Amino acid sequence: MEEKLDERTNENAQERGDSLQAGTPEEKRREVDLNAVFPGREYDLNRLFPDETTKKLLYEAKRNKRDIERFIRNLHLEDD
Repeated sequence: MEEKLDERTNENAQERGDSLQAGTPEEKRREVDLNAVFPGREYDLNRLFPDETTKKLLYEAKRNKRDIERFIRNLHLEDD
């Protein structure tokens, strides 16, 4: 079961444009590619925000926004 979760995590990370750094399972960290998270920008977001903490914060904000929008859509579907 845990192995399938790891596979899904890797697949989801690749779909989002993240890459998992090699290391022991306890040390696995995601390197966030802001250019993949926010496509269509004319400038390099990774250079603009080189700090890994800031990258993770921006990634989480984008993810939270998507989750909130999905929640609101589901609320509207339940009303129908």
